[in-house]
Amino acid sequence: MQLPDRFASLPEYAFPRLRALLDPHPAGGAVMNMTIGEPQHPMPDFVAPLLAEHMAGFGKYPPNDGSPALLEAIAGWIARRHGVTLDPSRVMTLNGTREGLFNAALALSPETKNGQRPAILMPNPFYQVYTMAALALGAEPVHVPATAETGFLPDYAALPPALLDRVTVAYICSPANPQGAVASRAYLADLLALAEKHDFRILSDECYSEIWREAPPPGLLDVAQEVGADPERVFMFNSLSKRSNLPGLRSGFVAGGAQGMARIRQLRAFAGAPIPLPLQVVSERAWRDEAHVDASRALYQQKFAIAEAVLGDIPGCHPPEGGFFLWLPVPDGEAAALKLWTEAGIRVVPGAYFSRDADGSNPGRGFIRVALVAPADDTQRGLKRLRDCLYGED
Repeated sequence: MQLPDRFASLPEYAFPRLRALLDPHPAGGAVMNMTIGEPQHPMPDFVAPLLAEHMAGFGKYPPNDGSPALLEAIAGWIARRHGVTLDPSRVMTLNGTREGLFNAALALSPETKNGQRPAILMPNPFYQVYTMAALALGAEPVHVPATAETGFLPDYAALPPALLDRVTVAYICSPANPQGAVASRAYLADLLALAEKHDFRILSDECYSEIWREAPPPGLLDVAQEVGADPERVFMFNSLSKRSNLPGLRSGFVAGGAQGMARIRQLRAFAGAPIPLPLQVVSERAWRDEAHVDASRALYQQKFAIAEAVLGDIPGCHPPEGGFFLWLPVPDGEAAALKLWTEAGIRVVPGAYFSRDADGSNPGRGFIRVALVAPADDTQRGLKRLRDCLYGED
């Protein structure tokens, strides 16, 4: 059966492409996987006891939008972290943020705008679910370069006004995956003003917000409150995957304007899968606790220092402002990834696998993405091997 025409430009997912590139070749050393952003720090100590205590909850259908206790816990975290007080009705749980980032676009984007095909903005490089959401609803995905020249964040304001008038949704990711750039308050305020001028909504992917090098990144909700933006333009997404080292829990949330949240809830009633009750209990506890988050962040900051010590004198190599990826400059990302695998046994992802060609170039082609998720000693050994292989020994 053939896919609908709107999926003709569907991007190939990064990791099957990586396997096709590397797997035909033997590893050139002890294998170290620095590809996928799967946290490897210890889970919080309270997870296993809470699950054991609430196992009977697997015998019940869970509430689709999240239990009242979990919604209150998330709203409480938003108030503590961002200084924004939300009624729990403006929060909804998600089976990981991928589900929400996809479905929110379907729920909030009209089928046409000003009598034309809608456009959805996203950074380039990008999380591929953004493109899939645009294609699923028949909108035009617009991949806007996020390069060194733009601070590794998309310059949406530089787009033609006629295009901006067709925009229904703009995605933003801060801290950015893969570059680690953090959107400043000024950047977010300007984006909110642009959304008001051209009448579109912003979906803010903040999954890496609790992993930062020097200061907590601002969030879209708190900047929107500061500037008095229309709350119906603002939808924030976060999860426990990176914050709490619980990627397998598949527990996240979306928070935003009351009317938009009602539409997202309506769609989820048909197209979403609720989180099992025992996992909601664990999630509630995780959102109420910061000690495990602080401990995990300290481990990442240790690895940022290691990256700075090993790679800091190489032009263009900088620790991220947030998140846990290095975005390392190389002449060609695919060639570098293949060299690292065949000569050093290190697996990394070519930057082009997270990007789309635009105007004859791919903004990720001259980079590789390196995940700093392994323990500090392993990370140090891996980065030293990477440096020796790609940049030459000291």
